[in-house]
Amino acid sequence: MASQKLAQFGKKHIAKGIGRSTDLVIERGQGTFVYTVEGKKYLDLTTGIGVTNTGHCHPKVVKAVQEQAATLSHGQVNIFFQKPMLDLIEALKPRMPAPELDTFFFWNSGSEAVEAAIKVARHATKRQNIIVFQGSYHGRTFGTMALTTSKTIYSAGYAPLMPGVHVAPFPYYQQWAAHKADPNRFTAEWCGEEALHQVELLLKQRTAPQDTAAILVEPVQGEGGYVVPPQNFMDGLRRICDQHGILLICDEVQSGFGRTGKMFAVEHFGVTPDILVMAKGIASGYPLSAIVSRQDIMDKQPPGSMGGTYAGNAIACAAAKATLQIFEEEKILESCNERSKQFFDGLRSRIPTVVPENVKVDIRGLGLMIGIEFMGVPTGFAGSVAQEALKRDTLVLTTSIYETLRLIPPLNISKEETDLALNNVIASIEAAAKQLA
Repeated sequence: MASQKLAQFGKKHIAKGIGRSTDLVIERGQGTFVYTVEGKKYLDLTTGIGVTNTGHCHPKVVKAVQEQAATLSHGQVNIFFQKPMLDLIEALKPRMPAPELDTFFFWNSGSEAVEAAIKVARHATKRQNIIVFQGSYHGRTFGTMALTTSKTIYSAGYAPLMPGVHVAPFPYYQQWAAHKADPNRFTAEWCGEEALHQVELLLKQRTAPQDTAAILVEPVQGEGGYVVPPQNFMDGLRRICDQHGILLICDEVQSGFGRTGKMFAVEHFGVTPDILVMAKGIASGYPLSAIVSRQDIMDKQPPGSMGGTYAGNAIACAAAKATLQIFEEEKILESCNERSKQFFDGLRSRIPTVVPENVKVDIRGLGLMIGIEFMGVPTGFAGSVAQEALKRDTLVLTTSIYETLRLIPPLNISKEETDLALNNVIASIEAAAKQLA
């Protein structure tokens, strides 16, 4: 088969350091589906890890890209202003979590945007240290490897890494020892308070407030397991930052642009970060990332300290503006929340009927950022479910060091496609569970 030969070619000539969940060779994508070189159709519940939030090749994005490519493909940000970027900023500003977040810097990838945020925080505060959380994922570049704690594979063997990074526990209540021992007593809110206590201890024992530039947090952890923190945790981080003059950086690379049912996940908590990091869903598949902050923070950087050859590429900016228009015209957030309820209702009612009684399942998340963690199963169970889904022409991903699936469908997935997804995922879980007997 053509795909087998192409896959073998890819394995030989593409860097081995790239992990890959399948050997499929994809030729095209449309909406919620991707198609192999042989034309086989797969239901895509991965969206490029939360990138094609408007579906594959949305016609309005395609049109915007085609028109922009014929007008200006590259307007280097250090040479002049380019109109697609200015148009995008005008469209983004009213969609920010707070009006004071009004000054932008664009780059190419999420990792680069996180590093840009660290540069801004260190320069603005004249402090060096960064606090991150256990289970976090912020990228795989040299700077972000030091910030990422979700899996050792991302940084093992590459030391020495960027110094000045300190790690605090995240309120992942399902894996918090006290909660597991007594969930009725040690609630998610208790875990949130305990996690904040650990941050306070860190500031007393490891990184003094006057040495701490920023606290970097994912409002919903991605690679760490699609874990939603309790409200008191996010409130407490804002309070601690305000108390000590520390900047709060929210990494919304995966949780932003409607993934959680709001434009940004921080809106669920009513907390305004000092710096917001965004990428993935911003441009429906085109390489673009950004940070946004207050002008008084961003203006502290001297001209020439920020930039990049492809930073804020004109075509990607046009795709991002079209993406925002789609959100408005097609009521993407409303659709996301409707399908979210359909997914959660179906998963919570049906999964308990197909797994053994001794298997505990935590179905969690916000919007269409859905995590399914299996407890009381052998290592590799979640991977087995993903392989069973592949047999059913459905693409799903695992996440975290625990046995967790994540469902990341397009935000405009239809009701009928959601039914199909539910049926295939439930059938895959049932098939994998039968192998436990």
